[in-house]
Amino acid sequence: MQLIPDIPSIDDSALAARLQSRIDGKTKPLGALGRLEALALRLGLILGTEMPELRAPQMLVCAADHGLAARGVSAYPSDVTWQMVENFLAGGAAVSVLARQHGLVLTVADCGVAREVPARAAAPGAPRLVHCRVAAGTQDASGGPAMSAAQCAQALQNGRDIVRGLPGNVLLLGEMGIGNTSVASLLLARLAGVPLAECTGAGTGLDAAGIARKQAVLEQALAANAGATGPLDALAALGGFEVATLAGAVLQAASERRVIVVDGFITSAAVLVAARLAPAVLERCVFSHRSGERGHARMLEELRAEPLLDLGLRLGEGSGAALAWPLLESACRVLREMASFASAGVAGPSAS
Repeated sequence: MQLIPDIPSIDDSALAARLQSRIDGKTKPLGALGRLEALALRLGLILGTEMPELRAPQMLVCAADHGLAARGVSAYPSDVTWQMVENFLAGGAAVSVLARQHGLVLTVADCGVAREVPARAAAPGAPRLVHCRVAAGTQDASGGPAMSAAQCAQALQNGRDIVRGLPGNVLLLGEMGIGNTSVASLLLARLAGVPLAECTGAGTGLDAAGIARKQAVLEQALAANAGATGPLDALAALGGFEVATLAGAVLQAASERRVIVVDGFITSAAVLVAARLAPAVLERCVFSHRSGERGHARMLEELRAEPLLDLGLRLGEGSGAALAWPLLESACRVLREMASFASAGVAGPSAS
């Protein structure tokens, strides 16, 4: 199986025209539903129908540890990664609560957590754990590649395999990994040429001195991997197992024409890599929110994305994607269920 699937453009001007006509004909002033109308149009194009319906939405949270964390790039110790995975599975984390609220099926993938999370049988409706460990965390990217090319390829393939086994036509992205805002900053700086100072933020809550220390470590990582300029090389040299797994998941979901709901800074970094490998990926993406993390606004600019929400979130986990989920459902229901002027017997706008 080829590592990067063929992902053609879904640009369809005839379908777009039909969708826009359908939206404009609803019982409302032209454009009165604002950006919900643009979202409805996008969802119709992704799913290839004038009557889009979102089925069996899947929240995939990928978790792994990072060698860079030992350099003090986070306010929290690496043990928090496995502890939070346990919290996801126990139903106590924010994403667990929000997934439960909105009927999202939660899958947590151990892509390379330093302390392996024991397998367990999931009760019906409870979050389930998938083991797809490449190694017990990546190497320290400030001294050389975080992972080998073979490890990176394995993580990408793992992401594709996970999505291939999930039902439904929607994939919501989440992540966990102490140190992974550093990975997102590095990938944005390398693949988009954004100055590192504009990519590096507080992450889990660093103060000004901590951010300066973090930036210095990231400068070392870029220098140590100066030759890794292509998307796959950069992902292997600078990335994490969870980011690579998410990139593979994005590629597979795009190839299956699923709606991809992107969370914050780290999941956007996975989308950035996937889009560098297959640009039409972006046609399948809905960006849920603008994070409070410094680099995310620049990441969204690079991806030419307009997020649905701006709540100052910087939790990760998929929390922003879950919070935006009702907007996607509403957009589809408007297309399918809202009456037109003709069907409701309501007079349309007067001709000028």
